[in-house]
Amino acid sequence: MVRDYKKEYDEYHAKPEQKKRRSQRNAARADAEKDGRVSKGDGKEVDHVNAPRTGSLENVKTRVVPKTENRKRQPKRS
Repeated sequence: MVRDYKKEYDEYHAKPEQKKRRSQRNAARADAEKDGRVSKGDGKEVDHVNAPRTGSLENVKTRVVPKTENRKRQPKRS
């Protein structure tokens, strides 16, 4: 099966709520880079331990973990 990336973007990634979530993830990564906890190409990810869906980054706890550990916490996707 070949992925239709344009359709995938139009149906999911282009939605305002998804853009907001992506912006929050990018902001958390940028904050961790400023603090010196991660750097580009280090193979680490920012894990959002208690990621709320409220739209506020004020109370989000983050930790830096290896990519493999962060992926273990993700739900299985089909």
